[in-house]
Amino acid sequence: MNRFSNRIGVIVPFDMALDREYWDLVPDDVTLHITRLGIVDMPYGPDHARAVAEPAGLLDAARTLVRIDPEVVAFGCASASFVDGPAGEARVRDAIAAAGIADVTTPSGALVEELHRIGARRVGLGTPYEADLGEALAAFLEASGFVPVSLVNLAYTAEEDVINAGAEVVSDLARRAMRPDADAVFLACTNLPTVPLLSSLGHDLGVPVLSANQVLMDVSVRRLGSRRSAEADLRAGS
Repeated sequence: MNRFSNRIGVIVPFDMALDREYWDLVPDDVTLHITRLGIVDMPYGPDHARAVAEPAGLLDAARTLVRIDPEVVAFGCASASFVDGPAGEARVRDAIAAAGIADVTTPSGALVEELHRIGARRVGLGTPYEADLGEALAAFLEASGFVPVSLVNLAYTAEEDVINAGAEVVSDLARRAMRPDADAVFLACTNLPTVPLLSSLGHDLGVPVLSANQVLMDVSVRRLGSRRSAEADLRAGS
């Protein structure tokens, strides 16, 4: 099977409801192959996030994708990738890579990569989380060399509240997270509906407005393109 096959595997939590956003963010010649983790039956928060990132579950999910030979596997849970800082994000990637996956992306790792790419250091943060998870995101960014200039949390405790957040709520969250010295605004959580709003919000606020699903797919597609370019260079040199 051709490894360079335009396939991105995606591992999401059991309660992911925004698969459509991923499809809206990739080119027509890229296919997504989505698998779900087992149910985590506990309140939404740091312990929930850590349970979603449990290495054995990540490895099992990654193994369901190996036979289709994806070039990149994206992990679709923001909080599970930042709750224990950069070291925790690396553990998530390592657990998935242990199935034989060559390239793994996470929302938090992708955010760091995207902020470096656009030259943004000072970031306004808007989240649907309660304070403890929001503070973990801010700590993750600080440990990664960035400056959180704001942290606005909606304090939702139920995932259905996040999923059902309307455009007015999300737009207000971005505006509240904006600060005069912000280089960018980031809206956290892969279950927060954001993608149709990002362009207009960026225009209104005058800085890039990024979201968890958007950075995850943008970085995954760039990785895919880099590998396809590398394969073409190898063929040209052979």
